[in-house]
Amino acid sequence: MPTIIRRTETVLLTDKRRDVVNAVGWQVTSSLWTPPTDVYETDEKYIVRIEAAGMRESDFEVTFDKGILLVKGVRSDVPEKRGYHQMEIHFGKFTTSIVIPGAIDLDTSMAEYHDGFLLISMPKLKTKDVKIEE
Repeated sequence: MPTIIRRTETVLLTDKRRDVVNAVGWQVTSSLWTPPTDVYETDEKYIVRIEAAGMRESDFEVTFDKGILLVKGVRSDVPEKRGYHQMEIHFGKFTTSIVIPGAIDLDTSMAEYHDGFLLISMPKLKTKDVKIEE
């Protein structure tokens, strides 16, 4: 079942800045991370592809407001005691925001999680040809 993309009333940009993650990226932290994200467009739609292995579709929350797509989620870790020799796989809560450069048709937009990737497809809103009379 596809994740539902819904509109939100308030978007706090300070909560979504990648700058914070980059600033503390050298520290090992399980509560703050941003998954690798690709954003691209075709003639018909905008596509956002987020790499987040080990999750379920229900672990994501996808919202859109005022041209900003916000994706939140939680990747759980196994609660066992262990001593890491190398730690590169992040877990815990994450938030990422993406500015969508054009108008979209939110009613036909969809998000699906498959093979470790959340794929969000947002059809571009088609502008009708306007006839100008002289």
